[in-house]
Amino acid sequence: MSDSIFGIHGAALELRSQRMGLIASNIANAGTPGYKARDIDFATALKARMDGAGADQAVNAATQFRIPVMPTLDGNTVEMATEQTAFAENAVGYSATLSFIRGRVETLSRAMKGD
Repeated sequence: MSDSIFGIHGAALELRSQRMGLIASNIANAGTPGYKARDIDFATALKARMDGAGADQAVNAATQFRIPVMPTLDGNTVEMATEQTAFAENAVGYSATLSFIRGRVETLSRAMKGD
């Protein structure tokens, strides 16, 4: 039912949340030798989700390793500037998606009250 009420926004919010967790994991492992930074291709994941894939399937299919600009000697591919930028971008998208959902809920509430 939430798919019909919220449309693409429900799926987008779920995927943005999972992407935020993945980026946070990259940041947390910035000092771990050999850690390979990953990210979700959001457009690919959202398309898969809208085509009927489960959230985990969509994320797994769209997860990619980052290619570092400046590789480190210990094999870690986390670049803090890249991660911070991706995190900020995703946070803005998450907030915007949440605003769309909030607006939809308010519209439905007014319709049920008869306002």
